[in-house]
Amino acid sequence: MAGSRTFTLLCGLLAATLVRATLSPPAALSLSSEVIEERLAQELKNHDAVNILQKLPLLSAVREEPAGGIRILGSLVNSVLNVVIWLKVTSASILQLQVQPSADGQELVVKVPLDMVAGFNTPLVKTIVEMHMETEAQAIIRVDTSKRGDTRLVLDKCSNSHGSLHIRLLHKLNFMVNSLANKVMNLLVPALPKLVKSQLCPVIEAAFEDMYADLLRLVRVPVSLSSDHLEFDLLSPDIKGNGIQLNLRAKLLDSQGNVTKWFNKSAVSLTTPSLGSAPFSLTVRQDVMNAAIAALLPPEELMVLLDYVLPELARRLKSSIKVINEQAANQLGRTQIVKILTQEHPELLLDKDGAKVAQLIVMEVFATNEARRPLFTLGVEASSEPQFNTEGDRLMLNLNEISANRIHLMNSGIGLFNPEVLKNSVTEVLMSVLLPNENGKLRSGIMMSMVNALGFEEASWALTKDALVITPASS
Repeated sequence: MAGSRTFTLLCGLLAATLVRATLSPPAALSLSSEVIEERLAQELKNHDAVNILQKLPLLSAVREEPAGGIRILGSLVNSVLNVVIWLKVTSASILQLQVQPSADGQELVVKVPLDMVAGFNTPLVKTIVEMHMETEAQAIIRVDTSKRGDTRLVLDKCSNSHGSLHIRLLHKLNFMVNSLANKVMNLLVPALPKLVKSQLCPVIEAAFEDMYADLLRLVRVPVSLSSDHLEFDLLSPDIKGNGIQLNLRAKLLDSQGNVTKWFNKSAVSLTTPSLGSAPFSLTVRQDVMNAAIAALLPPEELMVLLDYVLPELARRLKSSIKVINEQAANQLGRTQIVKILTQEHPELLLDKDGAKVAQLIVMEVFATNEARRPLFTLGVEASSEPQFNTEGDRLMLNLNEISANRIHLMNSGIGLFNPEVLKNSVTEVLMSVLLPNENGKLRSGIMMSMVNALGFEEASWALTKDALVITPASS
């Protein structure tokens, strides 16, 4: 009975620990308010929002319940409108959009400033009476959760900003016309906000939907990795500071389109740095980067006739073996072969002190090309310094040098010996044979099409303790 209670207690503690654990997404795309403003402004142009403003039915709007049902006021309003032949917007523009965090930081407030000139014609004067109208549409961007638990960004609560409406007469005329213009402007004060809500807000909401869909499309563009490719998709969106963050899942696919590895939320940490002045950042978790490097550098076997290709290195290797076993050194012929096997994928290791790429390598030395068994087999724990750089929107990786950190004697036909005696020769072989081969495969780089899709030509990179961060290159 006591054992059962202990087991229940342990299960409860484990469950509580899992609940408290912070699960990180495989990648995160952070977009600043600047990017949101620019892309939403472009979508408003695509939806011809200015034309919507120019077609606002001002005259019919002021005629609908102009006096709130009060008969005397209705008669006065009708007397004003009886001398107005037409009333419409003659020019309109949408000024610089503004996206700001809400007071509680859980939403983004979108402000769309509107600048219009309206005019009306009346028999009282031959010219058009013009009025300058300034107002602002306002909406919020928030995270919406469906009944199934799926989340997405939505734009709602669109209306005219309270206190943003200003109407003034552009050119004063005679007393009678000025008085009429004042009455018309008074009628527009309640009518225009209703028109903004009924006519423009649906356009703003549709523009945001298209902007959001476009962002998801560019996120899903496959990233080519030699014959494989990496794909991202939306896990969940968040409001972060004055921008949005799209938390992404990832999957690795082979040349046939079959998924070989999934990446989802996990306890593997992901530090998403603050955007600062950067318009956007793509933060990719360490394990996803490792999968990308593994796709570019699959396990392989290299064989080299050392005396033909690198005779000086062959001579130094023979001298090192001679220290171990002179008879074995004398067996080395002109066709001696060094075989290098990379049995496991290289692994990118990140920490506060920098980065390195670790590899496990098997090296075999054959006396001649006809020898069936190697003189010895070594297991090498090697590491290189990764150097990232960018060329346009392409991320490049180059491995600088290579160190044989530990060498293990796995098999020997010449007796037991301390493999550290061969450390210099092993390092030289890896530097001369393996490293150029791997850097050749990495030379094509990784195309980050997301950079161009977001309107930037070049990218820059940075490493954190657990991720690679891509941002636009500063101009």
